[in-house]
Amino acid sequence: MQKKLDKNNTLYFQKNYPYYSKREANKPFQATLGIGGNIGNVRRRFNHLFVYLNKSPFLEIVETSPILKNPPFGYLEQDDFYNALIIVKTCLRPKALLRYILRTEKKFGRKRSFADAPRTLDIDMIFYEDVQLKSRELTLPHPSWASRSSVLIPLTYLKS
Repeated sequence: MQKKLDKNNTLYFQKNYPYYSKREANKPFQATLGIGGNIGNVRRRFNHLFVYLNKSPFLEIVETSPILKNPPFGYLEQDDFYNALIIVKTCLRPKALLRYILRTEKKFGRKRSFADAPRTLDIDMIFYEDVQLKSRELTLPHPSWASRSSVLIPLTYLKS
């Protein structure tokens, strides 16, 4: 099912997006991950990612948003992006979680060619608990989250 929000943004409701776990998670830390992509069948890849993350010993999926199709920013000569949010509980600290999601991106075919380039899968750590962190490899909360419709619109559909 899809819902057109305006001329630029469409929401897709499909298996696992949105999702809300009825089980109590037993991992100690909560993180919000932003996922995106615009190469190939991204919505199908998101379902594969859901299954992959759901099997992970390092995290439990608590909730997902619907999928938002929206225009690219930065480099504009590319296809629209699909984006969603995934709330997870994890046993990993922020930098360990970052390493895990970078490995996951690579497993799903992510190649880094230039800033804002087309991609199969991008995973950003938007929030991690109430942690504020600024290092060379990681800034929390994500520095651009409040200005991106790819985060703000899906965020309004989350219960957690």
